[in-house]
Amino acid sequence: MPARVLSEIEDQLAEDDDDSRKQLDDAFTRFEQTQPALADRISSVLSGPLDETALALGYFLTLAIWLAFDELFGQDLEEVTETALTGVEESLNLDEQIRLHDPAEAVDSDDVIAMEQPDVLAFVQEHLDAALEANAHEVDVDDVHAIYRVVLIEVLALSYAVRPPSNWVALTTEFTA
Repeated sequence: MPARVLSEIEDQLAEDDDDSRKQLDDAFTRFEQTQPALADRISSVLSGPLDETALALGYFLTLAIWLAFDELFGQDLEEVTETALTGVEESLNLDEQIRLHDPAEAVDSDDVIAMEQPDVLAFVQEHLDAALEANAHEVDVDDVHAIYRVVLIEVLALSYAVRPPSNWVALTTEFTA
């Protein structure tokens, strides 16, 4: 995901007029229709007891990321199924457990995700840092962590949901003599 796409989406979301609000409402509706499992999972986190900073950050980041994937990949972005979403969450949980039990492991899950989606993670971390700095005394860090986690899940799930190009040839694992 190129940084330019994220920047364009950020600019669109920053506009504050009637037309922009209608486009935002339409985008939420389209997100819920095209990615129902992902929208439900995100909604369950956002409907929890979160402080205002975490809630605003959650709405902004989750919508911005989906809009960026939707804009860049369009019809090549498949629906994230409940099974795929559960698989992503279980992978993250397992990765976190492994890293908890091996203090020598210096790479965190988000570092691994950043290797595949560096501009997306830079965008997310920039907004997280800005929110934490601006509201340092009132923000609930656990709430922000919950948002960060659901955003990581969204990034991974949407990344896996991108259909490969039609001219892409999958390598076989079979050896030939």
